[in-house]
Amino acid sequence: MTMLREIHLTCPICHNAFRSLAALSTNASGAKRTDFHERAVGTPALPYLVHTCGRCAYSGCEEDFAGDTEIAPGVEGFVWGELAPKLARGPLTGSEKYELAAMVADRQGAAPRHIGDLMLRAAWCCVEEGDSEAERYFRRHTARTYEWALADRPGVPRSARAVLTYLVGELRRRIGDPLKAVEWFDRVPGEVSDPVAQAWVVEAARRQRDEPREWFDERDAAASRGSRAA
Repeated sequence: MTMLREIHLTCPICHNAFRSLAALSTNASGAKRTDFHERAVGTPALPYLVHTCGRCAYSGCEEDFAGDTEIAPGVEGFVWGELAPKLARGPLTGSEKYELAAMVADRQGAAPRHIGDLMLRAAWCCVEEGDSEAERYFRRHTARTYEWALADRPGVPRSARAVLTYLVGELRRRIGDPLKAVEWFDRVPGEVSDPVAQAWVVEAARRQRDEPREWFDERDAAASRGSRAA
């Protein structure tokens, strides 16, 4: 089961001190979807890995609320003008919190890959929330963001490019864009940095191109744990 702990955070925008619940441990069953979303047992941990200030809606992971967090010019006005009004709709879902965190990260000048990671987690939360329309929306934006990240070659370590390229293909497949999916799956072998350690991702790309599955088998799931893109 998911173990939760209460943490104390201070918002770097409005200096609101508040309490939030954070996941102390995860509850993955070992099963993993082919977009790296691990199936949870009981209460999902994902919504408790991101936090939102209840006064201004500034959002991020626990480290984004550290005392030495630097706020880029224009972020404070963006948070108050664009994010704070969303609090009037009531309690936020996990996917909504990740979306807010991605918007803040973008304004903060974070790398596209980090922004994509947050958007992918929003999509995963939508699966757990049963919101297929929002899930597709977040997957589409995640794919585009990862494509931008890969276009900036220094922005993604060589060791991570094959997995991220595979993931773009899988996201494209899941949103119903098969031609783009094949194009990205076919790029995977050329992005491999370690042919032995990354043989699993080459095989996964081939299979998802030719005979797609929704879940990794146990061996592939284990191989992907040390090199997941998000």
